[in-house]
Amino acid sequence: MANCLSLHRIIHKSMPILYNDFSTFLKRYFPYKVQKISLNAGFTCPNRDGSKGYGGCTYCNNQTFNPEYCRTEKSVTQQLEEGKVFFAKKYPEMKYLAYFQAYTNTYAGLEDLKRKYEEALAVDEVVGLVIGTRPDCMPDSLLHYLEELNRHTFLLVEYGIESTLDRTLRRINRGHDFGTTVDAVERTAACGILTGGHVILGLPGETHADIVGQALAVSRLPLTTLKMHQLQLIKGTRMALEYEQHPEDFHLFDVDEYISLVIDYVEHLRPDLVLERFVSQSPKELLVAPDWGLKNYEFNHRIQKRMKELGAYQGKKYDM
Repeated sequence: MANCLSLHRIIHKSMPILYNDFSTFLKRYFPYKVQKISLNAGFTCPNRDGSKGYGGCTYCNNQTFNPEYCRTEKSVTQQLEEGKVFFAKKYPEMKYLAYFQAYTNTYAGLEDLKRKYEEALAVDEVVGLVIGTRPDCMPDSLLHYLEELNRHTFLLVEYGIESTLDRTLRRINRGHDFGTTVDAVERTAACGILTGGHVILGLPGETHADIVGQALAVSRLPLTTLKMHQLQLIKGTRMALEYEQHPEDFHLFDVDEYISLVIDYVEHLRPDLVLERFVSQSPKELLVAPDWGLKNYEFNHRIQKRMKELGAYQGKKYDM
């Protein structure tokens, strides 16, 4: 590993991108452009329906990532076809990944899940699946099915980790602990399935040191990809109400402060992790704070510029 890290440092001194980006990762699998199409397949969550609790995670409002074509009254096929029309205007030769995104997309009976996944794969120009879920919703029976499916198509299972601290997971009503995440990620990766994680930076009660420590904990997991984004307070959520009542419990980053945090985080990450994103954009009409007014690509440009200025790169401070 020491030689690998040394080589990584040498390579990164000459690379214009100072971290492993998702688009380059996809080129390993596809000789053409691919785009994810978000789907809402009508699932719920175990901490919404009473299995684990009610109300969902305190920060969650799924409207923040559902595009117009992504509605539960539409079939998986219809959502994909409308998504293709939306994206094909810019890239007529595009291929697509069906992204089961809203709520918990492994939380149903096995036959129901098979039917929806296979419906998506039957749509023309859909070349793989990305399945977003919770680490407490991956039974062995489903994992065995996904292991077989993975032999025939591109598959990425993305787990909502959110935080590695159990006290934070309790506070946000997550309904599982970090040990559950470790178990699910390890079982999934052991099946040869590409495994992703999603984390939120800046959850209430977490310090800069806590967040950087999270980077080290995440790096020990057999993840292939990682998404991160800033904490956003969304109208209609329990967390937005908590902020209104106790703003002193929250630290909302300005752009420059968040850029510094992300760079420190990325420097402590395992060098081979693929980083899909650093920020998220919620619809302006739903966003309480912070409102930076930046597109994702604008943020990425700023972070690369700052990393170059600092001589920073992914894994620079990584310590096994």
